[in-house]
Parts: sequence; structure tokens; C-alpha cells
Amino acid sequence: MLIIKKTLLFVSCLLILGIGQVDAQQNLFGGQNLESAVVNSDNSVTFRFEAPDAAKVEVAGDFAEKAADNPIGGVVGTGLIPMVKGVNGVWTLTTKPLPSEMYMYLFVVDGVATADPNNPYVFRDFATISNVFIVGNGIADNYKVNDVPHGTVSHPWYPSEKAGKDRRISIYTPPGYEKNTDQSYPVLYLLHGYGGDEGEWGSFGRATQILDNLIAQGKAKPMIMVMPNGHMAMEAAPGENTMGFYKPSREKDRADERGAFESAFGEIMSFVENNYRTINDKQHRAIAGLSKGGFHTIHISRIYENTFDYIGVFSSANRLMNAEESGIYANFDEGMKKQNENGFELYWIGIGKDDFLYKANQEFRDKLDELGVKYTYLETEGGHIWKVWRIYLNEFAQKLF
Repeated sequence: MLIIKKTLLFVSCLLILGIGQVDAQQNLFGGQNLESAVVNSDNSVTFRFEAPDAAKVEVAGDFAEKAADNPIGGVVGTGLIPMVKGVNGVWTLTTKPLPSEMYMYLFVVDGVATADPNNPYVFRDFATISNVFIVGNGIADNYKVNDVPHGTVSHPWYPSEKAGKDRRISIYTPPGYEKNTDQSYPVLYLLHGYGGDEGEWGSFGRATQILDNLIAQGKAKPMIMVMPNGHMAMEAAPGENTMGFYKPSREKDRADERGAFESAFGEIMSFVENNYRTINDKQHRAIAGLSKGGFHTIHISRIYENTFDYIGVFSSANRLMNAEESGIYANFDEGMKKQNENGFELYWIGIGKDDFLYKANQEFRDKLDELGVKYTYLETEGGHIWKVWRIYLNEFAQKLF
């Protein structure tokens, strides 16, 4: 009888442990047992997708030769490449060798865009997700996690009197920051675009990997990089705030008061300089941003006219140069003249030839020429896309401090 009881107890324990084990690892089971977005030795990429009942499967990617006029599944500038159906209903495609870059893509199955279930690397922009992969052997090696010393990214919350609530921010501290407690560092404030938040430069932009690799190569100085949320209406990125898990949209997230972020930027600098080991002078501060973040950069560096020695404007322009503008946008010419008189080390501007802001950017540079403001200009191939913004950060970071 005792043996039976012990046996039943043993079996019961096994069942409990088994159930717990299955529950703990529930996401290990099911799904397609395939590898997709595999980068081959010649820089070609192989995609696989299991869909036995599909009549047509395509890859929508920003690497396609003929890009569509409109986004497909939210991936801007994509073209469609057909896949070939093979045994067991597995569709495959191997591309030609691709230039070194980080790429976005989705599958289009009988006209419906869907993520690749065999590639877990996915980024979100508004409510749109895209799979990503990196092709190395070139500039994108700087976008990879390589075997080099790594910095640390934290996501603290800072008090904002202007917003009336705490707000989340992303901050990169360079390798050795925790150990070198007697060392202070310069600061780069890096601003996102209209569709982004405090996580955008760290995901699509690969900003932390770029700095890790440039610092390891001796091409950039160790620095603190601050990536705030430029939408004062948001306390934090979707899913990281008190609104919970909702579908992000322009209407929910970005109904900002004009000039609010620029006016409140001093709160961010105050938090950073009071909580991190920063060198608090103009020579050791830089600010840069893409698109709307570039617009913010233009005005922040102008109204805090003797604060930043390094200014980077990526794929942006200043459309608010009229005398009738009010608030912080008023008296643009006078503000730029004062900033110029105070001096700075670098005013860096980059834009792609196909960017929809190209003309406005030319008008902005004409204005700087008129005011006698000296700047460094880089014009590249490409449009209003992450490919160029990663290149610009890679270039700009090497010129700082």
C-alpha cells in the first residue's frame, strides 16, 4: 500500500512538473519549422513561407528593383517580388546579392500583407510592423552587434512641468561608463521623426550599435546619447505608457501644441545633466534629428542659441521662416544671426536626392547662405527613408567633440 501511495505521489509530481514545463515553454511549440530571411555568403537572401493553399505569394521589400509608388503593407518604397511554390506548399525566393544594408520586408499572400512567421525580428512604426534583416560586408556591419565593448541603454522617466506628467526617455551611456566613475562625457541629443518615439532611433536607426562600433574603431569619441520622445502629447511610446496596449495612430499620439517640445527641451537637458556625468558646456553638447526631429533641431539650437556646438539636420527643412510666425518660431532670421554670431563648430545638413523635402531643404540652405551661416552639406541617393538616416548618423557621429 505504501509503495502504491509513493508511486501515485511520484506520478502526480511528474504531471505537475510536466504541466508547469509546458506552460512555461508554451511558445516553443507550433508554428512553421522553417528558416527565412537567411543571408547567404554571397549577400543574397533566401525567404521561405509555408502556405499550401495560397495561389500567390510575394515578398514586398525595400530591396526590390522596382519600388511601388505607394506603401505595400506599410513598408514604404517597396516593390513586389514573386515567390515560387515548392514541395509541401513551401514558397521560396532567393534574391540576387544585395548591397550592405538593413532591409525591411513583408509577405503578400493572395493580396494580403503579413509578417514573416519565421523571422522574429520585427519593428513597429505607428501600427505597422515590418520584418527586418541585415546584410553585412559593408556599411551595415556598423549596424550589427559585433564583438566589441558595449554601452548601456536605459529608459528612465523624467518630470515634465510643461507636460504635467513624467515622460519616458532613452539614454545610451558608452562602454565603461559604470566603471569609470571619475570620468564625464559629452552628450548627443538625438531626435526622432514624426512617426517615431523614444525607441525609434534604437530600433530602426540602430543608433546604439552604430556608436558601439564607431567608438570601438576609434572613429567616434565616447559619448552619452539622449533619445527623447518628441511628442509632448505622449508620455511614452505605445505599449510603454498608461494608455495600455492600444492601436497607435496620429490622432491618439501626436496632437501636439506647436512649439511645445522645443520650449520644454530645457527640462530634458536639466534631467540629463543632474543625473548623468556630463560635461556641461557648449563644446560638449550636440543635437541632431531626422525629419521632424531635424525641424526640432533647427529651432532648439536657435532658441538655445549658445548651447550646442554641433548641429545635425537630417532630411528636414524649416518651413516656418515668415515674420508673422509667433512664439518660438517668430524672428527666425534674428535668431539664426545670433546663433551664428555666438559661433559653433559644425552645422551639418544631409538629404537624399529623392526626398520629398528636397526643395524645402534647398530653400532652407538658401536662407542660411543669405544669413551668412556656414554649414557642411551631404547629398546622397535615396528618399525619406531610414537607409539614409543611418548613414547620416554614422557620418555625423564621427565629427563630434
